[in-house]
Amino acid sequence: MSTERTLFPGDTGSFPLDMRQALVRLLRGPYIDGAADPALWTTILTHSVSLQQYLSEIFLLLSVDSERKIALLAPAEIEAVHAQPIVARKPLRREETLLALRLRVLLDRHAGTGTDVSISRAGAREILAEHRQPGTVDDKRLDEATDAALARLLNLKLILPTELENEYRVSNALALALPFDSIDQIPAYLAALDAGAQDEPGTDEPATDGSATDDSATQGAFL
Repeated sequence: MSTERTLFPGDTGSFPLDMRQALVRLLRGPYIDGAADPALWTTILTHSVSLQQYLSEIFLLLSVDSERKIALLAPAEIEAVHAQPIVARKPLRREETLLALRLRVLLDRHAGTGTDVSISRAGAREILAEHRQPGTVDDKRLDEATDAALARLLNLKLILPTELENEYRVSNALALALPFDSIDQIPAYLAALDAGAQDEPGTDEPATDGSATDDSATQGAFL
C-alpha cells in the first residue's frame, strides 16, 4: 500500500484523503452544495465512478445534478434483509410534504432564471391554510403546523435561512429530494394528500407520518 494513503495506524483503505472526506460528507448528508464547497464538488465529479463503486457495497446510489451543483445519496431499491439505508430518516409528515411539494413547483418554475426561490413564514402558512380540511378554523394549530414544517425542512436543508427573519431560500436540493419526472404530477399528488386527510374524521392531525398515497415520490433521496 502506498504510504501516502495510510492516514492512521491500521489504515487499510485505498482512497486518498480528499475522496474519504467526500464520502464522509455524503454519508453525513443531507446533501453537498457544490456552489458552497467548490473543492469538495470537484472531488465528487472527478471520482464519481470510484465513489459509486464504494457506495454500491452499502446499497447506496450517488445522485449528481451538474446543473444545480447538488450531490446526494439515495437508497438502492432492493428486497433483501439488512439492506435498509444506514441512517434511517423519519418520513415527512403531511404538512411537511405539502409545503415541500408546493416549493418544488416554485423551484421548477424559476429554473433557468438565475434567481433564488424564497418563502416567508407567512407564505408557508398561507400554503398550509389552503390544504386545511373543510371547516377547520383552528389558527393556533395552523401556526404550530407551519412552524413545525419549516423547522423540519430547515433541518433537512431543503430551505435555508436568510438575513431576514422568517424568510427562507429554497434549496436546489429539493428537486433531487422530490424526484418527480414532471411537476405536472404534483397537483394530483397534492389532491391525494388532501383526500387522505379528509378520510380521517374528527382530527386535524396528519393522516400519516409519510404520505396519503402509495406513491414513493416524496420519500426521495434523503427524506
